[in-house]
Amino acid sequence: MQTHLYLVRHAHSVYSTDERNRPLSEQGFSDAQKVAEALKEEKIDHVLSSPYKRAIQTVEVLAAEIGQEVKVCEDFKERLLSESALTDFDSAIARVWEDEQFAFPGGESNSVAQKRGAAQVAEVLKG
Repeated sequence: MQTHLYLVRHAHSVYSTDERNRPLSEQGFSDAQKVAEALKEEKIDHVLSSPYKRAIQTVEVLAAEIGQEVKVCEDFKERLLSESALTDFDSAIARVWEDEQFAFPGGESNSVAQKRGAAQVAEVLKG
């Protein structure tokens, strides 16, 4: 039996400092509809999402179309760069990509985030 994973990034969202509850924009809802249209004929047994509202909203249309519930997987969450506000976001991003082990105080390194995401995928595949 072959397993297929369809990875979908969340659609366009409305900016807010509340990362977890940032909703899709009008364009994002339109794009979520396109995702559902593109994937509705595939044999999809599970619809998984990160805990972020914009991610859940992106796959809700597809889930409803195919009669599935969206299962939220906490470890698919985005990486927290820092526990406090960063004054220069572009420099911060450049810094974490220079060294995959580097993390700002209270934040998560690229390495740790990758391992967390890979472990969640492995758990999903175990079924």
